[in-house]
Amino acid sequence: MRNDIRKSIAKLGVALGMGVAACAVLLAQDVTTNSMPGTNFSKYHTYKWVNIEGGAHPNQIVDQEIKQSIDAQMASKGFTKTDAENADLYLAYQVAVNQEKQWNAFGMGRGFGGGMGQATSSTISNGTLVLDMYDPASKQLVWQGRATKTLDPSSNQEKNEKNLNKAMAKLLKKFPPA
Repeated sequence: MRNDIRKSIAKLGVALGMGVAACAVLLAQDVTTNSMPGTNFSKYHTYKWVNIEGGAHPNQIVDQEIKQSIDAQMASKGFTKTDAENADLYLAYQVAVNQEKQWNAFGMGRGFGGGMGQATSSTISNGTLVLDMYDPASKQLVWQGRATKTLDPSSNQEKNEKNLNKAMAKLLKKFPPA
């Protein structure tokens, strides 16, 4: 009987551990958007890239990759990029990388209070990209999207670009708002 209880507790522990791991994977890809209520997005057709003063940006190569990925999404939605001052929308982005400790623990034991265990820590990096869209006529922020993901950069540049394109497609999936 005691062995049956131990087996049940062990099975429950494994099931809970797998559930937590699955949730962590889902939460690692978080996208949120928000728009100014009452904004008529059908009046916007062109956009121009601008910089946010003091905003954090990656190196020039990654900056171009981010802008090209967003440009492709905007073009697929019928928007035209321009350098003219009279653009309908101004787009700007900034990035942040935060590091946090992740604890991994495992143990082997005999029921409650006995056995051995070990815990290891690792540092994970979470990256956030915030994309802002401004109406230059009203000087108002009209749309903002935020994508956060655990970063695991590959040495394969094509794979990194593919992941970036997937993230930007997800970020702009519901833009413009209905």
